[in-house]
Amino acid sequence: MQIHRYTALAQLDDSLEDIVDFLFSRLEHYGDSKPDIRKCLEYAFNKGGSLTIGRLNSQMAGIVVVNETGMSGFIPENILVYIAVEQSLRGMGIGRQLMQHVIDHTKGNIALHVEPDNPARRLYEKLGFTNKYLEMRLLKP
Repeated sequence: MQIHRYTALAQLDDSLEDIVDFLFSRLEHYGDSKPDIRKCLEYAFNKGGSLTIGRLNSQMAGIVVVNETGMSGFIPENILVYIAVEQSLRGMGIGRQLMQHVIDHTKGNIALHVEPDNPARRLYEKLGFTNKYLEMRLLKP
């Protein structure tokens, strides 16, 4: 697998819309709307973060998006926002390879949110992520 990390929109080999579509369809019920995914990518490219794409035979196999928080210590420097792997390629270690690449090439600590029933949770734990807090949110109308 070839893995490339992008920190600027101009570096991309694919269109932003192709990346949004890949994430939207592969994240399934764990994902966000296309406009929210687009906002996340724009944040990564304009304020700080990275997009990591794994390819098999020139086709997108998986994507990881990490945004920089601008903080440290009390909040990790980075938040892993999205990881998605092509459905037909799941279980082949692509997610692990992408995550290890991101860990190796990201400066500072990394946080992520994962739902308790998400099968990717086991991967995160094997890579050393721990559950320090229970996240609570207040969603205002």
